Amino acid sequence: MPKVKIGIVGSRFQADCIAASVKSMPEEAEVVAVASPTPGNAEAFARKHGIASFHTDYREMLRDPAIEMISISAPNNVHARITIEAAQAGKHVVCEKPLCMTLEEADAMIDACRKAGVLLLYAEELFFAPKYVKAKQMVDEGAFGRVHLVKQSEKHNGPHADWFWDVERSGGGALMDLGCHGIAFCWWLLGKPNVKSVYAQLATQVHANRTTGDDEALTIVEFEGGAVGVVENSWTRLGGMDDSIEVFGAQGQTYADMLMGNALPTYSEGGYGYAVEKAASTKGWSWPVFEEHWNYGFPQEMRHFARCVRGKETPISDGETGRVVLEVMYAAYASAGQGRKITMPFRPNGIAKPIDLWRNAAP
Repeated sequence: MPKVKIGIVGSRFQADCIAASVKSMPEEAEVVAVASPTPGNAEAFARKHGIASFHTDYREMLRDPAIEMISISAPNNVHARITIEAAQAGKHVVCEKPLCMTLEEADAMIDACRKAGVLLLYAEELFFAPKYVKAKQMVDEGAFGRVHLVKQSEKHNGPHADWFWDVERSGGGALMDLGCHGIAFCWWLLGKPNVKSVYAQLATQVHANRTTGDDEALTIVEFEGGAVGVVENSWTRLGGMDDSIEVFGAQGQTYADMLMGNALPTYSEGGYGYAVEKAASTKGWSWPVFEEHWNYGFPQEMRHFARCVRGKETPISDGETGRVVLEVMYAAYASAGQGRKITMPFRPNGIAKPIDLWRNAAP
């Protein structure tokens, strides 16, 4: 069966992860084009990854009949527009998290892809991270009895690209950037139950000079059946990425640290090239990670999406997944703004971006 031909929109960290991940499974897919509006970025990215075609306008890429799937790693505020145009061009879409800025955009994206007969795939890599997949398998096998509490934590010292700090482009802060992962993970691990309520505490503790968004977030999600998800996020943790889960049931529990169990405790006085995402220095003690993309689940995710395009697999993370997560984030920002638990479903009208529900909440 022929390889799925992919075009990437974007040229920063996430685009690097996608290109490297697709290279690791050459029998399934191939990146054949990249687009970035920043002068020189697409060309440099194409040279780095051996990609044949590069563009400054993603619309040029959409006109290429050879491209079957578009992977979007652009700023959040353009996800909807690119998705809808890609669907109209007959391309399957992989959209990075969060799905978009508003629930109206989410519905428009889902509708456009449905009408065009193309897939809308939501790039939630925690559904594919090996340790977390194993935890899900054990839950499904009944290893812990009835699961009543799930925790997911993701913390680092701030995003890779400047646009994340700009809430007009990102829609929010650490909750929008990182909380989408934890919300999706808790919901997925528990079997995708309905969400009953959301409570959140947000703050800007360290980075007020860079953003009006939240740089610390604590979100509590109550699901039908009584289980609770606790999601902790921060842009204030120094020293590299922290990503971990805890699962508690009536008959047992499990814990997983995505990266530390796959790292080499290392001491170096002179330092060296690269240890792990977000680690600013490699002098002194550090924990260099091997097979980093595999630990995150990126190659497995892209293999699954390529097989979905070929009809070999059914999507486990689609546009509806992204919409569920976005609605919970809406409720979390509203909860922090109003200082109370928000019952679900929750769909306020006239919202430009989720963080407005916190920053512009009535006293």
